Amino acid sequence: MNYEQLAELLFPNIDKTPDDYKKIYPKRQLDDKAEVLRIAPSPTGFIHLGNLYGALADERIAHQSNGVFFLRIEDTDNKRLVKGAVETIISTFKYFQIDFDEGAEVVINNGNHYGPYYQRQRTNIYQAFAKDLIKKGHAYPCFCDEEALKAQRKQQKAEKLTTGYYGEWAVCRHLDLEQIKQQLADDHPFVIRLRSTGNPTIKHRFYDEIKGDITVIENDQDVILLKADGVPTYHFAHAVDDHLMHTTIVLRGEEWLGTLPIHLELFKVLDLPLPKYAHTSQLMKMDNGIKRKLSKRKDPELSLDYYRQLGYHPYAVKIYLMTLLNWNFEEWYLKNPNADITEFKFSVNKMGQSGALFDLDKLNNISKTYLAKQQPETIKDYLKDFINDNDPKLLDVYFKDETYLLKILNLGMGTNLKKRRKDYIFAKQILDSISYYFDEVYQPQYEFCFNNALSLDIIKSFKDTYNEDDDNNTWFKKLKTIALLFNIAAEMSDHKANPEKYVGNISQLAEVIRVATTGLKNTPDLWTIMQIMGKDKVIQRLDQAISYLKDRS
Repeated sequence: MNYEQLAELLFPNIDKTPDDYKKIYPKRQLDDKAEVLRIAPSPTGFIHLGNLYGALADERIAHQSNGVFFLRIEDTDNKRLVKGAVETIISTFKYFQIDFDEGAEVVINNGNHYGPYYQRQRTNIYQAFAKDLIKKGHAYPCFCDEEALKAQRKQQKAEKLTTGYYGEWAVCRHLDLEQIKQQLADDHPFVIRLRSTGNPTIKHRFYDEIKGDITVIENDQDVILLKADGVPTYHFAHAVDDHLMHTTIVLRGEEWLGTLPIHLELFKVLDLPLPKYAHTSQLMKMDNGIKRKLSKRKDPELSLDYYRQLGYHPYAVKIYLMTLLNWNFEEWYLKNPNADITEFKFSVNKMGQSGALFDLDKLNNISKTYLAKQQPETIKDYLKDFINDNDPKLLDVYFKDETYLLKILNLGMGTNLKKRRKDYIFAKQILDSISYYFDEVYQPQYEFCFNNALSLDIIKSFKDTYNEDDDNNTWFKKLKTIALLFNIAAEMSDHKANPEKYVGNISQLAEVIRVATTGLKNTPDLWTIMQIMGKDKVIQRLDQAISYLKDRS
């Protein structure tokens, strides 16, 4: 076979060589210990927690070593591309404060020298490398159509053989030049396949940066390098791009371990230095006492949209993911609760080798603690950003009077910095919990502990005596006076000593007023709520509750 002639026959318009591209993308001018990592999602419309988990590790390793972290878009599978998915990827990473040094849609001064960062824009590069492999006899054209491959797989299964395109099953690897010319003359579409020389009975020891020494068998599959449209497969693009972009560590999920033999052979036949590989453990969860992998179908918390739509603070999510990424982070953070997580010495060697257990309750606790540390002004800005991103029309509701909102947040969070309330988890929950202050979104849940008639009389009596100038003590004394009118124990101790003597107790009476004013049974201090609302709103709420009860009495 004249491989030179075959290469020119298949790629007549490709005039650059791999050496030309190596000159276009020279070695990065970085310190010897600097690491270069990338995150390379596919624009399929679903960006998940594993993407953020890996991106955070990539970013920490790169920036901690004064290296480079970049974004590459793996858009080689045209069938799975979703319109707007790239924008979703970029906005999601921006939301979670993942900072790229270069890459797709990353705007920087005097940078992005290793692009383009969309793989479909790099087809000439891949074809140049494929052409070179054909010249060296390491690749060949394959004209088998899907129907023939399907029949082959069926036969292999029937014979209980390994499925795939290899050995005697790789029929096109034995075509001579004249046969190939005839196929081309007949305008048959073709792919480019690797001419594998591997032997799957041979095993090698390989060092993974996370898992340590692992056993890898040789690849013998003649995998597709270029598809019929000239676009590469993931395998080929990975090898070419990560060499030309000078990636030093390929950090990816352990589900890619099965492809490692292919990638090792590709780097070998391409005569390219091998990067380091680090395969992260899969995210797991406990489900009825059984540990299983997080599922796109079963677990909404796998999608990063889940956290954005609820408004989890991105920094709190990153704190939690750091506890999963490095086993010693949690101890460090307990000792340094006010330190920025970038001060933590991240180590790829301290990443877990087995499945990382994702615990939403633990994330919520971390989120509560983090938000409780913030000033109300900071929470206000955080809520404004969330509303801006999700439902801008609510800005006119919650931010019509920012002084009013700050008073609400001060009460909700607690004024004592050492004993802050830890009620707030995420933005949507905060907005829901304070919605009763705002008439536009107020939806009372009237559930009174006394019957409607008694509840109505209590509210009327409170309204008649209400004075917003009363201090907390005077206000509460009035509640006790009202209690005596309706045979309600004004002291909890009296009710406890002789409960059958009373209709109820002062706490229940206060609950009636609370429900009438806020629509809820449980809130922060009711007197303070009324002070924040002001007299007009309090009277309006009492009247609304009275009207409700009148209709039902």
